[in-house]
Amino acid sequence: MMFWYGNGMNGWGYVLMTVGMVAFWALVIVGIVMLVRAATPRSTPPPAPYAPTPEEIVAMRFARGEIDEDEYRRRLDALHTHRPGPGA
Repeated sequence: MMFWYGNGMNGWGYVLMTVGMVAFWALVIVGIVMLVRAATPRSTPPPAPYAPTPEEIVAMRFARGEIDEDEYRRRLDALHTHRPGPGA
């Protein structure tokens, strides 16, 4: 009676079955994690800190009373006349 010889699976069969199940569940978990990551929106980096323009700095100094109106106008004129062009 050859048909009843052994139980059909030896030690290597159990090892391969275990490795296959671990690999299967690892792929399922990795797939779920990738789907969740793809579905969640990416956070945007924080905006760059605000840096006032030279005109705004002069206007703030004038508003605080650090410079008078003549000094304010001279500095604005100096900023506008010595401003480099777009190619410089």
